[in-house]
Amino acid sequence: MIRVLFVCLGNICRSPMAEAIFRDLIIKGNLAERIAVDSGGTGDWHIGKGPHKGTSQLLDREGISYEGITARQVNEKDWDDFNYIIAMDEQNIADLHLIRESQDDQVVIARLMDFVNQPKEENVPDPYYTGNFDYTYQLVSEGCTQLLNYIKEKHSLT
Repeated sequence: MIRVLFVCLGNICRSPMAEAIFRDLIIKGNLAERIAVDSGGTGDWHIGKGPHKGTSQLLDREGISYEGITARQVNEKDWDDFNYIIAMDEQNIADLHLIRESQDDQVVIARLMDFVNQPKEENVPDPYYTGNFDYTYQLVSEGCTQLLNYIKEKHSLT
């Protein structure tokens, strides 16, 4: 089982959006038995809460389920449980290194936009601050699609 963890600051906007979109892609691609997905935040402010209203309204509009997604904080054990830890921005990457310094882990730690050819942005802007959930959705959707393509090719999944 390939396990993917999406990470943002509070785990209520970008990373649960990515988790829901990626889960939807996995299900539609008949890969739910081969790939698992979760999300977490580097901060602890929203633990136990569901996605932000802007994220949930957008996912509802797009017909993408976010059932069962609640905010949690990333912890050191995640490096043992996941093959891919995918951050939304450079600050998330820096915060991840504060949680656990690299120890020659086999975990791929990267930004979501690292998987997009010629991305519009290097970092996914936080709609909690920008208010632009639609733009975030466009970036996250493209990133999730490209990440899934990468994983399918890397692990020979069909």
